[in-house]
Amino acid sequence: TRAEARAAVTETLATGVQTLQVEPDEADMRVDRFLVARFPQLAFTHIQRIVRKGELRIDGRRAKPNERLVAGQKIRIPPLKLDQPRPISRLPGKDQDERDFLKSITLYEDKDVLVINKPMGLAVQGGSGTTRHVDGILESLRDDEGQKPRLVHRLDKDTAGCLVIAKTRFAASTMAKSFRSRSTRKIYWALVAGVPRVRQGRISTYLAKEGEEGDSRMRVSKHGAEGASHALTYYATVETAATKLSWLSLKPVTGRTHQLRAHAAHIGHPIVGDPKYFDIENWELPGGIQNKLHLLARRIVIAHPRTGKPLDITAPLPPHMQQSFNLLGFDTSRYDPIVEAPED
Repeated sequence: TRAEARAAVTETLATGVQTLQVEPDEADMRVDRFLVARFPQLAFTHIQRIVRKGELRIDGRRAKPNERLVAGQKIRIPPLKLDQPRPISRLPGKDQDERDFLKSITLYEDKDVLVINKPMGLAVQGGSGTTRHVDGILESLRDDEGQKPRLVHRLDKDTAGCLVIAKTRFAASTMAKSFRSRSTRKIYWALVAGVPRVRQGRISTYLAKEGEEGDSRMRVSKHGAEGASHALTYYATVETAATKLSWLSLKPVTGRTHQLRAHAAHIGHPIVGDPKYFDIENWELPGGIQNKLHLLARRIVIAHPRTGKPLDITAPLPPHMQQSFNLLGFDTSRYDPIVEAPED
Protein backbone atom coordinates (compact mmCIF):
# COMPACT_ATOMS: atom_id res chain seq x y z
CA THR A 1 0.00 0.00 0.00
CA ARG A 2 1.00 3.63 -0.29
CA ALA A 3 1.35 3.92 3.50
CA GLU A 4 3.61 0.85 3.63
CA ALA A 5 5.73 2.18 0.79
CA ARG A 6 6.14 5.51 2.60
CA ALA A 7 7.07 3.68 5.80
CA ALA A 8 9.66 1.59 3.93
CA VAL A 9 11.24 4.68 2.41
CA THR A 10 11.26 6.43 5.79
CA GLU A 11 12.99 3.43 7.39
CA THR A 12 15.59 3.33 4.60
CA LEU A 13 16.33 7.03 4.91
CA ALA A 14 16.73 6.74 8.65
CA THR A 15 19.40 4.02 8.48
CA GLY A 16 22.26 6.45 7.85
CA VAL A 17 24.88 6.32 5.11
CA GLN A 18 23.80 4.59 1.91
CA THR A 19 25.53 3.72 -1.34
CA LEU A 20 23.39 3.84 -4.47
CA GLN A 21 24.29 2.84 -7.99
CA VAL A 22 23.38 4.98 -10.99
CA GLU A 23 21.04 3.06 -13.29
CA PRO A 24 21.33 3.30 -17.11
CA ASP A 25 18.18 5.45 -17.39
CA GLU A 26 19.68 7.87 -14.82
CA ALA A 27 22.82 8.52 -16.87
CA ASP A 28 23.52 12.19 -17.64
CA MET A 29 21.29 13.38 -14.78
CA ARG A 30 22.63 16.19 -12.64
CA VAL A 31 23.54 14.85 -9.20
CA ASP A 32 20.95 17.06 -7.46
CA ARG A 33 18.21 15.84 -9.84
CA PHE A 34 19.26 12.24 -9.09
CA LEU A 35 18.61 12.89 -5.40
CA VAL A 36 15.28 14.57 -6.13
CA ALA A 37 14.17 11.51 -8.13
CA ARG A 38 15.37 9.01 -5.50
CA PHE A 39 14.21 10.95 -2.43
CA PRO A 40 11.15 13.03 -3.45
CA GLN A 41 10.20 13.71 0.18
CA LEU A 42 13.36 15.75 0.80
CA ALA A 43 13.25 19.50 0.31
CA PHE A 44 15.32 20.59 -2.69
CA THR A 45 17.08 23.22 -0.58
CA HIS A 46 18.25 20.44 1.76
CA ILE A 47 19.52 18.42 -1.23
CA GLN A 48 21.43 21.46 -2.52
CA ARG A 49 22.99 21.94 0.90
CA ILE A 50 24.20 18.31 1.05
CA VAL A 51 25.91 18.68 -2.33
CA ARG A 52 27.31 22.16 -1.64
CA LYS A 53 28.84 21.09 1.70
CA GLY A 54 30.67 18.19 0.02
CA GLU A 55 28.81 15.45 1.92
CA LEU A 56 28.02 13.53 -1.26
CA ARG A 57 30.67 11.27 -2.81
CA ILE A 58 30.78 9.84 -6.34
CA ASP A 59 33.10 6.83 -6.63
CA GLY A 60 34.89 8.06 -3.52
CA ARG A 61 35.42 11.69 -4.56
CA ARG A 62 33.54 14.83 -3.64
CA ALA A 63 30.59 15.55 -5.96
CA LYS A 64 30.36 18.87 -7.79
CA PRO A 65 27.00 20.71 -7.74
CA ASN A 66 26.53 20.64 -11.52
CA GLU A 67 28.08 17.21 -12.12
CA ARG A 68 26.28 14.82 -14.44
CA LEU A 69 26.23 11.12 -13.63
CA VAL A 70 27.40 8.07 -15.55
CA ALA A 71 25.67 4.69 -15.40
CA GLY A 72 27.30 2.38 -12.88
CA GLN A 73 28.75 5.09 -10.65
CA LYS A 74 28.46 4.57 -6.90
CA ILE A 75 26.90 7.45 -4.98
CA ARG A 76 27.59 7.66 -1.25
CA ILE A 77 24.63 9.34 0.47
CA PRO A 78 25.12 10.80 3.96
CA PRO A 79 22.49 10.26 6.66
CA LEU A 80 19.39 12.11 5.48
CA LYS A 81 17.16 13.90 7.95
CA LEU A 82 13.45 13.69 7.36
CA ASP A 83 12.74 16.14 10.14
CA GLN A 84 13.72 19.14 8.03
CA PRO A 85 11.32 21.90 9.05
CA ARG A 86 8.59 22.44 6.51
CA PRO A 87 6.41 25.53 6.40
CA ILE A 88 3.37 24.46 8.40
CA SER A 89 1.71 27.76 9.26
CA ARG A 90 0.92 28.87 5.74
CA LEU A 91 -1.85 31.40 5.47
CA PRO A 92 -4.96 30.10 3.66
CA GLY A 93 -5.39 33.49 2.01
CA LYS A 94 -1.85 33.45 0.66
CA ASP A 95 -2.28 29.88 -0.63
CA GLN A 96 -5.42 30.96 -2.48
CA ASP A 97 -3.58 33.93 -3.97
CA GLU A 98 -0.79 31.63 -5.17
CA ARG A 99 -3.30 29.16 -6.65
CA ASP A 100 -5.04 32.01 -8.45
CA PHE A 101 -1.68 33.20 -9.80
CA LEU A 102 -0.81 29.71 -11.09
CA LYS A 103 -4.24 29.45 -12.70
CA SER A 104 -3.70 32.79 -14.46
CA ILE A 105 -0.49 31.52 -16.12
CA THR A 106 -1.62 27.93 -16.82
CA LEU A 107 -1.29 26.80 -20.43
CA TYR A 108 -2.39 23.18 -19.86
CA GLU A 109 -3.52 21.08 -16.91
CA ASP A 110 -4.90 17.62 -16.19
CA LYS A 111 -4.60 15.26 -13.21
CA ASP A 112 -0.94 14.41 -14.02
CA VAL A 113 0.53 17.42 -15.81
CA LEU A 114 0.64 21.19 -15.34
CA VAL A 115 2.29 23.44 -17.93
CA ILE A 116 2.64 27.10 -17.01
CA ASN A 117 3.72 30.19 -18.91
CA LYS A 118 6.54 31.23 -16.56
CA PRO A 119 6.88 35.01 -16.49
CA MET A 120 10.24 36.61 -17.09
CA GLY A 121 11.91 37.46 -13.76
CA LEU A 122 10.32 34.64 -11.75
CA ALA A 123 12.91 32.12 -10.59
CA VAL A 124 12.11 28.41 -10.91
CA GLN A 125 13.86 27.46 -7.66
CA GLY A 126 15.11 29.20 -4.54
CA GLY A 127 18.65 30.40 -4.07
CA SER A 128 20.66 33.13 -2.44
CA GLY A 129 18.41 36.16 -2.08
CA THR A 130 15.50 34.53 -3.93
CA THR A 131 12.35 34.50 -1.82
CA ARG A 132 9.64 33.92 -4.45
CA HIS A 133 9.99 31.14 -6.98
CA VAL A 134 7.88 28.54 -8.79
CA ASP A 135 8.94 25.68 -6.50
CA GLY A 136 7.79 27.70 -3.48
CA ILE A 137 4.52 28.71 -5.12
CA LEU A 138 3.78 25.02 -5.76
CA GLU A 139 3.56 24.58 -1.97
CA SER A 140 0.04 26.00 -2.31
CA LEU A 141 -0.96 22.87 -4.26
CA ARG A 142 0.06 20.27 -1.64
CA ASP A 143 -2.52 17.51 -1.36
CA ASP A 144 -3.90 15.82 1.76
CA GLU A 145 -0.90 13.47 1.87
CA GLY A 146 1.57 16.34 1.81
CA GLN A 147 2.64 15.76 -1.79
CA LYS A 148 3.16 18.79 -3.99
CA PRO A 149 3.68 19.06 -7.76
CA ARG A 150 7.29 18.55 -8.87
CA LEU A 151 9.50 20.40 -11.31
CA VAL A 152 10.86 18.13 -14.04
CA HIS A 153 13.08 20.70 -15.80
CA ARG A 154 14.20 24.31 -15.37
CA LEU A 155 14.25 27.66 -17.13
CA ASP A 156 16.55 30.57 -16.35
CA LYS A 157 14.97 33.24 -14.17
CA ASP A 158 14.77 35.72 -17.06
CA THR A 159 13.59 33.21 -19.68
CA ALA A 160 9.81 33.26 -20.15
CA GLY A 161 7.59 30.49 -21.48
CA CYS A 162 6.65 26.81 -21.19
CA LEU A 163 7.55 25.15 -17.89
CA VAL A 164 6.39 21.56 -17.35
CA ILE A 165 5.40 20.43 -13.84
CA ALA A 166 4.43 16.92 -12.72
CA LYS A 167 1.40 16.73 -10.42
CA THR A 168 1.96 13.09 -9.43
CA ARG A 169 4.98 10.99 -8.53
CA PHE A 170 4.24 8.72 -11.50
CA ALA A 171 4.22 11.67 -13.89
CA ALA A 172 7.44 13.05 -12.38
CA SER A 173 9.30 9.79 -12.92
CA THR A 174 7.96 9.24 -16.44
CA MET A 175 8.56 12.79 -17.68
CA ALA A 176 12.01 12.98 -16.09
CA LYS A 177 12.97 9.98 -18.24
CA SER A 178 11.56 11.76 -21.29
CA PHE A 179 13.82 14.75 -20.66
CA ARG A 180 16.84 12.54 -19.94
CA SER A 181 16.35 10.51 -23.12
CA ARG A 182 15.99 13.77 -25.10
CA SER A 183 12.71 12.62 -26.60
CA THR A 184 11.11 15.90 -25.44
CA ARG A 185 11.19 18.56 -28.18
CA LYS A 186 11.75 22.20 -27.23
CA ILE A 187 11.64 25.29 -29.42
CA TYR A 188 12.78 28.71 -28.24
CA TRP A 189 12.42 32.14 -29.84
CA ALA A 190 15.03 34.85 -29.41
CA LEU A 191 15.74 38.35 -30.66
CA VAL A 192 19.46 38.63 -31.37
CA ALA A 193 21.93 41.28 -32.53
CA GLY A 194 22.86 41.21 -36.22
CA VAL A 195 21.94 38.71 -38.92
CA PRO A 196 23.61 35.27 -39.16
CA ARG A 197 25.46 34.80 -42.44
CA VAL A 198 24.27 31.18 -42.48
CA ARG A 199 20.51 31.48 -42.11
CA GLN A 200 20.04 27.97 -40.70
CA GLY A 201 22.72 26.06 -38.89
CA ARG A 202 24.04 23.81 -36.17
CA ILE A 203 26.04 24.92 -33.13
CA SER A 204 28.09 22.18 -31.49
CA THR A 205 30.49 23.06 -28.67
CA TYR A 206 31.64 21.97 -25.24
CA LEU A 207 30.53 24.21 -22.38
CA ALA A 208 32.07 24.53 -18.93
CA LYS A 209 31.01 26.67 -15.99
CA GLU A 210 33.28 29.44 -14.75
CA GLY A 211 32.92 31.83 -11.81
CA GLU A 212 31.30 31.49 -8.42
CA GLU A 213 27.87 29.91 -7.92
CA GLY A 214 25.24 32.61 -8.34
CA ASP A 215 27.50 34.70 -10.61
CA SER A 216 28.69 31.93 -12.90
CA ARG A 217 28.55 31.79 -16.68
CA MET A 218 29.22 29.13 -19.29
CA ARG A 219 32.25 29.37 -21.54
CA VAL A 220 33.03 27.45 -24.70
CA SER A 221 35.65 24.86 -23.82
CA LYS A 222 37.59 22.01 -25.37
CA HIS A 223 36.55 18.38 -25.42
CA GLY A 224 38.03 16.67 -22.38
CA ALA A 225 38.47 19.88 -20.38
CA GLU A 226 37.45 19.66 -16.73
CA GLY A 227 33.71 20.12 -16.28
CA ALA A 228 33.07 20.48 -20.02
CA SER A 229 29.87 18.93 -21.45
CA HIS A 230 28.80 18.66 -25.07
CA ALA A 231 26.08 21.11 -26.11
CA LEU A 232 24.18 20.96 -29.41
CA THR A 233 21.71 23.53 -30.78
CA TYR A 234 20.01 23.99 -34.15
CA TYR A 235 18.92 27.47 -35.17
CA ALA A 236 16.94 29.09 -37.98
CA THR A 237 16.51 32.74 -38.90
CA VAL A 238 12.79 33.46 -39.15
CA GLU A 239 12.85 37.19 -39.94
CA THR A 240 15.27 40.14 -39.84
CA ALA A 241 15.16 43.89 -39.27
CA ALA A 242 17.68 45.24 -41.83
CA THR A 243 21.10 44.12 -40.57
CA LYS A 244 20.49 45.21 -36.97
CA LEU A 245 18.35 42.43 -35.46
CA SER A 246 17.16 38.89 -36.16
CA TRP A 247 14.36 36.73 -34.87
CA LEU A 248 15.89 33.28 -34.34
CA SER A 249 14.12 30.03 -33.62
CA LEU A 250 16.28 27.62 -31.62
CA LYS A 251 16.03 23.91 -31.00
CA PRO A 252 18.36 22.66 -28.22
CA VAL A 253 19.17 18.94 -28.42
CA THR A 254 21.07 18.94 -25.12
CA GLY A 255 19.99 20.86 -22.04
CA ARG A 256 23.05 22.59 -20.61
CA THR A 257 22.90 25.61 -18.31
CA HIS A 258 22.59 28.86 -20.34
CA GLN A 259 23.13 26.77 -23.49
CA LEU A 260 21.15 28.95 -25.91
CA ARG A 261 22.50 32.19 -24.48
CA ALA A 262 26.11 30.99 -24.69
CA HIS A 263 25.61 29.51 -28.18
CA ALA A 264 24.00 32.68 -29.56
CA ALA A 265 26.96 34.71 -28.29
CA HIS A 266 29.40 32.10 -29.64
CA ILE A 267 28.19 32.61 -33.24
CA GLY A 268 28.45 36.39 -32.83
CA HIS A 269 24.73 37.09 -32.38
CA PRO A 270 24.06 37.41 -28.64
CA ILE A 271 20.49 37.65 -27.37
CA VAL A 272 19.21 41.17 -26.84
CA GLY A 273 19.08 42.13 -23.15
CA ASP A 274 21.36 39.32 -21.96
CA PRO A 275 23.42 40.71 -19.05
CA LYS A 276 25.87 37.80 -19.01
CA TYR A 277 26.58 37.03 -22.66
CA PHE A 278 25.89 40.19 -24.69
CA ASP A 279 29.43 41.22 -25.60
CA ILE A 280 29.24 43.52 -28.66
CA GLU A 281 31.05 46.77 -27.86
CA ASN A 282 29.35 50.10 -28.60
CA TRP A 283 26.14 48.34 -29.68
CA GLU A 284 23.12 50.56 -29.14
CA LEU A 285 19.71 49.21 -28.25
CA PRO A 286 17.16 50.42 -30.83
CA GLY A 287 14.63 52.89 -29.46
CA GLY A 288 11.45 51.32 -28.08
CA ILE A 289 13.11 47.97 -27.28
CA GLN A 290 13.52 47.20 -23.60
CA ASN A 291 16.85 46.02 -22.23
CA LYS A 292 15.43 42.71 -21.00
CA LEU A 293 16.34 39.17 -22.04
CA HIS A 294 14.54 38.42 -25.30
CA LEU A 295 14.33 34.64 -24.94
CA LEU A 296 11.10 32.62 -24.87
CA ALA A 297 10.54 28.89 -24.32
CA ARG A 298 8.00 29.04 -27.14
CA ARG A 299 6.91 25.45 -27.58
CA ILE A 300 7.33 22.07 -25.95
CA VAL A 301 6.24 18.64 -27.19
CA ILE A 302 6.37 15.84 -24.62
CA ALA A 303 4.73 12.43 -24.38
CA HIS A 304 1.90 12.42 -21.85
CA PRO A 305 3.04 10.25 -18.91
CA ARG A 306 -0.18 8.22 -18.84
CA THR A 307 -1.36 8.02 -22.46
CA GLY A 308 1.96 8.34 -24.27
CA LYS A 309 0.33 10.73 -26.75
CA PRO A 310 2.23 13.96 -27.48
CA LEU A 311 1.32 17.09 -25.56
CA ASP A 312 2.10 20.09 -27.78
CA ILE A 313 2.06 23.35 -25.81
CA THR A 314 2.83 26.87 -27.04
CA ALA A 315 3.46 30.00 -24.96
CA PRO A 316 2.69 33.56 -26.11
CA LEU A 317 5.37 36.25 -26.31
CA PRO A 318 6.01 38.00 -22.97
CA PRO A 319 5.06 41.71 -22.97
CA HIS A 320 8.57 43.07 -23.62
CA MET A 321 9.11 40.72 -26.59
CA GLN A 322 5.63 41.44 -27.96
CA GLN A 323 6.49 45.15 -27.84
CA SER A 324 9.74 44.52 -29.75
CA PHE A 325 8.05 42.30 -32.36
CA ASN A 326 5.34 44.93 -32.89
CA LEU A 327 7.97 47.64 -33.31
CA LEU A 328 9.93 45.57 -35.83
CA GLY A 329 6.86 44.36 -37.71
CA PHE A 330 7.56 40.67 -37.03
CA ASP A 331 4.57 38.40 -37.64
CA THR A 332 4.34 35.52 -35.12
CA SER A 333 2.12 33.53 -37.50
CA ARG A 334 5.02 33.10 -39.92
CA TYR A 335 6.17 29.56 -40.67
CA ASP A 336 8.89 28.50 -38.24
CA PRO A 337 11.63 26.67 -40.23
CA ILE A 338 13.22 25.19 -37.10
CA VAL A 339 10.60 22.41 -37.13
CA GLU A 340 12.54 20.88 -40.03
CA ALA A 341 15.80 20.76 -38.06
CA PRO A 342 17.15 17.33 -37.03
CA GLU A 343 16.24 15.92 -33.64
CA ASP A 344 19.75 14.82 -32.67
